Amino acid sequence: MPSVTVVSGDGQATESLPEGATFADLFTDKAVVVARVNGELKDLATQVEPGDVVEPVLIDSDEGRAVLRHSTAHVLAQAVQDLFPGTKLGIGPFIKDGFYYDFDPEQPFTPEDLAAITKRMQQIVKEGQLFSRRVVSEAEAREELAGEPFKCELIGLKGGTPADDVMEVGGNELTIYDNLHQRTKEREWSDLCRGPHIPNTRLIPTFKLMRTAAAYWRGSEKNPSLQRIYGTAW
Repeated sequence: MPSVTVVSGDGQATESLPEGATFADLFTDKAVVVARVNGELKDLATQVEPGDVVEPVLIDSDEGRAVLRHSTAHVLAQAVQDLFPGTKLGIGPFIKDGFYYDFDPEQPFTPEDLAAITKRMQQIVKEGQLFSRRVVSEAEAREELAGEPFKCELIGLKGGTPADDVMEVGGNELTIYDNLHQRTKEREWSDLCRGPHIPNTRLIPTFKLMRTAAAYWRGSEKNPSLQRIYGTAW
């Protein structure tokens, strides 16, 4: 039975959990969206290891809002590809007051498109799709993302870019996040991402798409110009 040290505003406490328990078993408060485990943010679905030092991260904290906004960016990208299947994906990080996602659509987005995207996002949020982390090899990632040229370019950056530079890759492993149907657990959509994410889309309280803008891929005018959609969530 693994024991962990839980750090909170009240100090530290030792908790014992059954084998195979996750941080979702430890933190049942819906306001906790991720956990800081040994100094690193992790999904609540992460399995507890003996000796972990863990701290709950609330959705209304700075880090919690950052994770919320990153997860909302995924919902945006899923909605765009649901409505405009030929659209290629760039990157979708959280930023100071919200998030954005870069796309390579067949046609520029219109205000009417943003309204339709918002409606589809609202449906995805209501469905309560689960964010599920999956570790993949470079070969598996390239095969799965063969139709996403910008994502394939990012795969080669694994371990060779600062952790805060690109949300999709970083660290020592490649991961893909699947959005799963809440009941059947069937995969609805996937994205290359190192996470972490909130447990499910229903935890997104409020969001708003703000505007579109042109943006060069990875910030270089030598690269293709993409369509960026800005939004926020709170």
